[in-house]
Amino acid sequence: MDKLAPEAVDQKLEKFSEWSQSGDSIQRTFNFDDFVAAIAFVNKIADLAEKQQHHPDIMIRYNKVTLTLSTHDAGGLTDKDFELAGAADQVA
Repeated sequence: MDKLAPEAVDQKLEKFSEWSQSGDSIQRTFNFDDFVAAIAFVNKIADLAEKQQHHPDIMIRYNKVTLTLSTHDAGGLTDKDFELAGAADQVA
């Protein structure tokens, strides 16, 4: 999969207002009622990531989960990152 041009990334980010770009990655922090709800979300993301064969970096802080997405093989952001971001938004 080819790395997206900066203009394409900017256009896609307009549709993902909760996500922000950090270098060659996009990132969002999701807030939940408690730790159990946060872990349930992470488990759903793990299932999605396995199906898509695209795995995010995940940081868990009690009731907050931060996902960081980048396509390492492409050296930056690709459509795969935005597909998983959209799926994560729907799960949340």
